Amino acid sequence: MLLLTLRFYATGAFLNTVGDIAGVHKSTASKVIRKVSHAIASLRPQYINLPEGDEIREVNQGFYEIASFPRVIGAIDCTHITIQSPGGENAEIYRNRKVYFSLNVQAVSDHKLRIRNIVCRWPGSAHDSHIFNNSTLRHEFQQQVHGNNILLGDSGYRNRNYLLTPLRNPITRAENLYNEAHIRTRNCVERLYGIWKRRFPVLAHGMRLQLRSIQCVIVATAVLHNIACDEKEEVPPVDADVMI
Repeated sequence: MLLLTLRFYATGAFLNTVGDIAGVHKSTASKVIRKVSHAIASLRPQYINLPEGDEIREVNQGFYEIASFPRVIGAIDCTHITIQSPGGENAEIYRNRKVYFSLNVQAVSDHKLRIRNIVCRWPGSAHDSHIFNNSTLRHEFQQQVHGNNILLGDSGYRNRNYLLTPLRNPITRAENLYNEAHIRTRNCVERLYGIWKRRFPVLAHGMRLQLRSIQCVIVATAVLHNIACDEKEEVPPVDADVMI
């Protein structure tokens, strides 16, 4: 069951193809993938969380060493995960601005390209800032759960005292240096998405599963990605066909 599911993650193949390789029917393959993905995704509290205690200083220092940007606890952005049309009256809300069906997934990366927070319940048409504004993560930062630490986001987010974005029209040398440091530091999350999708091509090639199962697959691959980072697995080579 585990090997069949990992084969699906690694190829993004049709269920009948994955089932044929394992010698089971397409419907059985679907049930196996759903069950195993749910089991792996249930490990989320253990493997996906923002740093606490002494680890905060380690993460702050890791980000600071990139471009001298202080107090950063994570870089935030969203990425689209391709899905088939879910059908029904609300199907079109899953069509994104690039005209394909997707889930818009929000994640926070640390300096080691580990996934520290993930939200994967919003349709492709949802704007990045809307996802963040309705997230538990925003509430935590508003309540200062994470102290004076900050997130870095792109210009699609609203600038806040806990989420810093680039300056739109930098003029002075200091403003240009700020933008340069911001871009270099926030680049971690973009690199994360590239590695995550190369490690699990099903995220780039699309899934023909029910939405609930797709959400489990996304979280499960996030858990496995963090385990791979902890075990210092080799980073997958660049694939021109993988969409970030």
